[in-house]
Amino acid sequence: MCTHSLNPFHCILPPYMTDKLPGRINLEGIDQTESDQQLRLKRKMLAQMPTVQRRSATMANTRVKTTMYREVYNAGQMPMALGKLIWKEGQPMPKRDREATNVITGAGHVWNFYKKVFKRNSIDNQGLLIIQTVRYRDNPFEDYYNAFWDGEQMFYGTGNRKYTGTFTGDLDIIAHKLTHGVIDFESKLNYEKQSGALNESFADVFGIMIKQWANKTQARKSDWLIGKNILKGKNALRSLKAPGTAYTNDPIFGDDPQPAVMKDFVKLPNTEKGDWGGVHYNSGIPNYAFYVASYELGGYAWEKTGPAWYAALTNRQLLKSNSNFEDAAKATMTAAKKLFGANSLPVKAIEKGWKEAGVI
Repeated sequence: MCTHSLNPFHCILPPYMTDKLPGRINLEGIDQTESDQQLRLKRKMLAQMPTVQRRSATMANTRVKTTMYREVYNAGQMPMALGKLIWKEGQPMPKRDREATNVITGAGHVWNFYKKVFKRNSIDNQGLLIIQTVRYRDNPFEDYYNAFWDGEQMFYGTGNRKYTGTFTGDLDIIAHKLTHGVIDFESKLNYEKQSGALNESFADVFGIMIKQWANKTQARKSDWLIGKNILKGKNALRSLKAPGTAYTNDPIFGDDPQPAVMKDFVKLPNTEKGDWGGVHYNSGIPNYAFYVASYELGGYAWEKTGPAWYAALTNRQLLKSNSNFEDAAKATMTAAKKLFGANSLPVKAIEKGWKEAGVI
């Protein structure tokens, strides 16, 4: 389980996918282990803290760092809140441990992207340690098919090779999850309805940008796919270029249900079973707006559209916790006008993106 009735985790696989996996216990609102209860309680407490107080809590007993610092723990396929320390900054890369190597390298790209592109000092902009736990399970008797940010650190499941790949195998997934931390420290977008879909979309946008940045891929040459290595065959989890086409006829998950435009907006109840008002469904709409704007401009997405999205995300006058899609459109266009000029090509491209998505 990756959600709570009051305080959902940010998980990469949504309920409409995890519900189809065999052998999953799916009891809404019931915590399955004491460790899982502790994780949920921690996230709830962190989410309710003011940003300054929260930074103090997450940086307890550490000094503010201006250089990257990462630690990796091994939960050993158990519901452990942390696990055993297996690597820390400065040590040689672990040998014959693909899970650890993946998250070390991935978090390095995330840290360097935010530092070099946006002058941001780690997830909270105050040098937060990047702590990651691999081989996590929420139930010792079941495989764990997900990855999530709990408000303070990352957890990754290994899945099961019969149904999925490892959840550490995609840089864009690692970047997506850690970006949820950035969102938590900035706009704090509520994880429900349109604000929740924006929360998911911002994580996807920066996830794909970080993969593009690490591989030096231009917008018009990118596949715009999130999670290519999780599903079997040619399927991916999501497509920013063509929401609703990331996976088709998948033997486990069927067809991708994401809409790309507002006329196809999915209305669902604000419950776990309803994906908290469709946060993973409807994130395809702002995702598509970002893709259209980036493709229209060409070049590298992190040079024009990326700065506008980042400026909107980090300005609470532009983007509030309860903002909807139209608010996000206004915020990104306002940010672009300030960065590039009122009649600039980035402003026109971003406006076109939101129009083609049917938001404005």
